[in-house]
Amino acid sequence: MITLITGGSRGLGKNMALKLAERGHDIIITYNSKKDEADAVVAEANKFGRKAAALQLDVSKSGTFSVFADSVKKVLGDVFGAAQFDNLVNNAGIGINAPFEETTEEQFDLLVDIHLKAPFFLTQRLLPLIKDGGRILNISSGLARFCMPGYSAYGAMKGGVEVLTRYMAAELGKRGISVVVLAPGAIETDFGGGVVRDNKHVNDHIAALTALGRVGLPDDIGGAVVALLSEDARWINGMRIEASGGMIL
Repeated sequence: MITLITGGSRGLGKNMALKLAERGHDIIITYNSKKDEADAVVAEANKFGRKAAALQLDVSKSGTFSVFADSVKKVLGDVFGAAQFDNLVNNAGIGINAPFEETTEEQFDLLVDIHLKAPFFLTQRLLPLIKDGGRILNISSGLARFCMPGYSAYGAMKGGVEVLTRYMAAELGKRGISVVVLAPGAIETDFGGGVVRDNKHVNDHIAALTALGRVGLPDDIGGAVVALLSEDARWINGMRIEASGGMIL
């Protein structure tokens, strides 16, 4: 089982990669600029006895996706002895917090490129390399369901990803490919400058809004990804799954 995770060198993507490696997946991760962090994830995955590789990719630049697909094809042969991979996790992303009335067109366009255009066109380019019967997991956000000030553009993009997921599931079913969207709630990572992790006021406020009484941890999401990519979850298709501990119910 080979799984490709975009943005797998840190944060949630790193946790996903290592949880999957621990459960028997071989791993391809992408990184934008920090090759040393990506190489460290590869080394950790290798400790589980799994094959792993890291490839550079800036998901904001759709013009590079065809070349990236060629790189994936090459690494599949060279490292994994395979022609195709099983699972794609569209995870790479950034957070921009800006009030609606202050959000710039430049910020909006960057979020479109990373959070909506990339899952659409990167998946499109990689389809020939995904096995029939494979899985695609798109990462959304709880912010597509509930609202927090400053995330109007980000939340809108994630809402788009959720609609896109249903269309992908409908159209790729003929190849036996299932497509699901996972929406994490607030998680303690460096995302958005680490505000949920490092700001006690924010952390306590979110915990108070969550049925299980705490903020999410990376393991909560990595575990959900493992579950959704398992054989036991194969009949889940076209659905939105939220992993937020019951935030703002």
